[in-house]
Amino acid sequence: MKPAFSRVMGLSLVLAAALFSPAVAQETVTYATDGGNILDVMKKTLIGPAEQKLGIRVVPDPNADRYPVLKAQVLSGKPTWDVVDFSAGYCARGQQEGLLEPLDYSEIPNAASVPEQFKDEYSVGLSAYATVLAYNTDTYGDNGPKTWADFWDVEKFPGRRALRNYARPTLEIALLADGVAPEDLYPLDVDRAYKKLEEIKPHINVWWTSGAETTQLLFDGEVDMLPLWDGRADTAIQEGAAAKFTRNQAIMEYTCLAVLKGTQHKDAAMKFINALLDPKGQAGWATDYLTGPLNTAFAQHVEPKRLARLTTAPENLKVQVPLNAAWWASEAGANAEKRWLEFMQK
Repeated sequence: MKPAFSRVMGLSLVLAAALFSPAVAQETVTYATDGGNILDVMKKTLIGPAEQKLGIRVVPDPNADRYPVLKAQVLSGKPTWDVVDFSAGYCARGQQEGLLEPLDYSEIPNAASVPEQFKDEYSVGLSAYATVLAYNTDTYGDNGPKTWADFWDVEKFPGRRALRNYARPTLEIALLADGVAPEDLYPLDVDRAYKKLEEIKPHINVWWTSGAETTQLLFDGEVDMLPLWDGRADTAIQEGAAAKFTRNQAIMEYTCLAVLKGTQHKDAAMKFINALLDPKGQAGWATDYLTGPLNTAFAQHVEPKRLARLTTAPENLKVQVPLNAAWWASEAGANAEKRWLEFMQK
């Protein structure tokens, strides 16, 4: 064999090996999600195991403002993301605007353990969090407020208060404080909610705008009671804040998984979603990061003390109030949100 011919054959063999190696043959799924510690834990407990089990490569793409990017990608006709998670309101809006693929539930058997109110034809719930009522134990001891009506009762519970500077879920909180039963919340009586908010407005010392701000408010004792996200409240208490919180009437919101319309990896995307809903993987995720998986089968794999702290623990689900994301994505919800600025500027 002549040297030149030998080199050509050698290169051909290398090229052929590369073309048919497992690495090149692997299908890639791009997953748009949050970054930071929550993603680090997901890589260990859910994404890595999914790659091994399915023989695919998953490329997480952290992005804090995913909906406008998703919309632009789908409208371009060539989406680069395959799977996305974001708040349930965006899933509802994506469905309305025709940006999502219908889910193939035959490829997502783990969704069977996700409660019906957290899934539909185009999205399935991933995890949940709740807006709870927290209070300062230096001020109230163990006899702090237990309901949103207590939050409004400035005579029985005098003290400094904070509320979120945002319509959702503050309108739900106002209506519950006014005596509306959780099962009768939707469609929201927006006029009644804003009227109730006018009552408490003079007693609000801080209108908070970020989760980090709420942790600091609770830790520093700058206010005596406030609604805030359960993960933030738990973190502040674990770090020594003199505070407690109740899950009674807590407003529960959730994140959802969806597939972009026009994805070139639809089958792999469905299987990846199933892997993200694996109950053992979700239990590991909730053990290393305070989150509330929505595949309720996860609960049997979590240590009881840890489970009791999670949004989606069975006992917590019984007393919390699910937020209706579809209503907020509707025209009525959008109009209610627009009224918030007017309310704040009065």
